[in-house]
Amino acid sequence: MGLVLLLVTGALLGWLTTIALRIESGREIGRNIVWGAVGAVLLGTVASSGLILGGVSATTLLFGLLGAVIFVAVYNFIQRKRQLG
Repeated sequence: MGLVLLLVTGALLGWLTTIALRIESGREIGRNIVWGAVGAVLLGTVASSGLILGGVSATTLLFGLLGAVIFVAVYNFIQRKRQLG
């Protein structure tokens, strides 16, 4: 259940990021959703010592949120840098 919760939370944050950044390209929206989910699962796994198949603690969810935000921000920073230079 914890894995599903982290995936959904990360995907929602990735989607909300596309709204905040006013991204309208379908591919970019999908990529932000994927990177948000990946970041949430990776940092959530680290925070829970690799035990995310059971329940999720508040700390695990908080680290998952942080991971989603970091991964989406880094991805968008790299994309903008490629477009400008």
